Amino acid sequence: MDTGSAQGAGPDGPRGTVEAAGVEPVWIALPPGLLRMRRLLLVVWLGLIALAAGLLPGLLAGPAWAAFALPPLALMAWGWGMIERNWRSWRYAERADDLLISRGVLWREETVVPYGRMQLVEVTSGPVERHFGLASVQLHTAAAATDATIPGLDPAEAERLRDRLTELGEARSAGL
Repeated sequence: MDTGSAQGAGPDGPRGTVEAAGVEPVWIALPPGLLRMRRLLLVVWLGLIALAAGLLPGLLAGPAWAAFALPPLALMAWGWGMIERNWRSWRYAERADDLLISRGVLWREETVVPYGRMQLVEVTSGPVERHFGLASVQLHTAAAATDATIPGLDPAEAERLRDRLTELGEARSAGL
């Protein structure tokens, strides 16, 4: 099922657009800023937990109790690699009639969002995302089960995608 990964403009048009039927979609991966942000959050939160779990018992009950800091540190080491695997699994592709979003490491999930079914496309960016120069595109459709999100995009790419999807959605839904 893996169709490969590509970034940038493809032979069929700008950034992932595929116009011809039967042509494999050009997949666009998420930028590395999302990986950096998620890893920083992992280190901050689990670092604080490790500090609290090791420092307090170590000071109050003796140095041997500082070993309670080891499980959060081990979880941090494991999470470091898992976050990268998850980040690599996210990708999207614009096709002639729909948008594909693929994600998942163990359970692969591919969402197909037809342009004509889109009701709202919004760009969101929380304070941490803004600090890292990232934004997310949220797609709302007629069926709540097919709402989709593309996280961690560059703000310019998120706005370009929002404008393009809105334009294509209006053009496709005009015939309904």
